[in-house]
Amino acid sequence: MSFATICVSGLGYIGLPTAAAFASRQKQVIGVDINQHAVDTINRGEIHIVEPDLASVVKTAVEGGFLRARTTPVEADAWLIAVPTPFKGDHEPDMTYVESAARSIAPVLKKGALVILESTSPVGSTEKMAEWLAEMRPDLTFPQQVGEQADVNIAYCPERVLPGQVMVELIKN
Repeated sequence: MSFATICVSGLGYIGLPTAAAFASRQKQVIGVDINQHAVDTINRGEIHIVEPDLASVVKTAVEGGFLRARTTPVEADAWLIAVPTPFKGDHEPDMTYVESAARSIAPVLKKGALVILESTSPVGSTEKMAEWLAEMRPDLTFPQQVGEQADVNIAYCPERVLPGQVMVELIKN
């Protein structure tokens, strides 16, 4: 399976380094974030977060035409949702960021797409994300409906990197 275009939703400490790593391998990467300042900064080839070795990778990727950022999703072959899952005051996980990201990409999903949830989230979050997508896109099938024959594939990738070492870990691990 090959993905010509990868879209990363959430350009923070996990999403931006991941997007930059894909772009450094000459994949077309579109980063999506609701923070206009972050989008503008990235499109200038600069970064808005502190992460060793990231600035040069982003600069090269943007200048090479492999990485661009925007505030609204566009069609892609693969989606990586890298948004936070903070805790509410009652220590319950707040899934609103994941839900918002999922609902924002639903209109541009296409048959054959892969959607990966990369957020520290509770058991059942990936299935819930797939339910939100299916609710918004009844014209597509999802794994919870038809298994491996689904139009859209869904996966979970737990965060396994340390802030401040993300680029090193993405490349070497």
